[in-house]
This record gives sequence, structure tokens and C-alpha cells, in this order.
Amino acid sequence: MSDWIDHHLDAELEHADKRGQAVRQQSPLAVSAGYKDGKIVVELDTGIEIRFAPAAAQGLENGTPEQLADVIVEQKGLGLHWPQLDADLYVPTLIRGLLGSKRWMAELGRIGGKASTPGKAAAARANGRLGGRPRKQSNLPKPKNQPST
Repeated sequence: MSDWIDHHLDAELEHADKRGQAVRQQSPLAVSAGYKDGKIVVELDTGIEIRFAPAAAQGLENGTPEQLADVIVEQKGLGLHWPQLDADLYVPTLIRGLLGSKRWMAELGRIGGKASTPGKAAAARANGRLGGRPRKQSNLPKPKNQPST
């Protein structure tokens, strides 16, 4: 039984290593990361810098400047780790603009949608003068026995 387990673990590790190599070849990698002027700054091996507010990233939102400055580039450039915050970001998802789990990103969207700006207020007033939000049209086919309206 032990030989069977060892064989399967070796096969899984080899498969994971191949997947990791493919990701490293297809994605820009982080070469450095830090905290500067209130932003997380990540330099990629392509020469591009990514900057974002810590409040936008899951696990970094409550970090102090000292905690945010203590960041380690890991996994040969695929990961960023903040040991004092026990927080991690995966560089390929960071490049896609994803700074947390699906639940975290949904919450950011919900909060952003609640934001009230002068432009949103003016648009709402103008829409109200036109009769408000139009009713949704059903995409379902009408029953065959009912005349269309």
C-alpha cells in the first residue's frame, strides 16, 4: 500500500510542477513588491508596475504601513506574502485585477454600487422625470393560446 501511495504522490507532485512551470511561462512574474505613498507597488519582470490601495485587497485592508511594507515575493514570482498579516496574493490573479476571493470581490462591488455621487444623483433625478426605470421585458416566449399585446 505504501508503494502505491508513494507512486501517486510522486505523480501528483510531478503534475503540479508541470502546471507551475506552464503558469510561470505564460504569466508575468513579480520581481519586487513593497509599500510606497499609501499603495502596494508590485514590479513585474516585464518592467510594468502595478499599484493598488491596500483597502482593495483581501487581507491587506487593515494593515499598518509597517505590516504592508513587510512583503515577500514567493513561488518564483507567482505569489506575494505578508507574514505579519498572514495574507497572500497570487500574481496572475492580481494582473487580472482580482484582489481576493469571489465573495470579497462581490462585497467590493456591492459597496461601490451603493456609493452616491453627484453624477449618480443627477442621473436618477433625470430618469425619474422620464417615468423611472423601465419595466423589465420577459425573455420567455408567450403562451400559444394568448394573443400578443
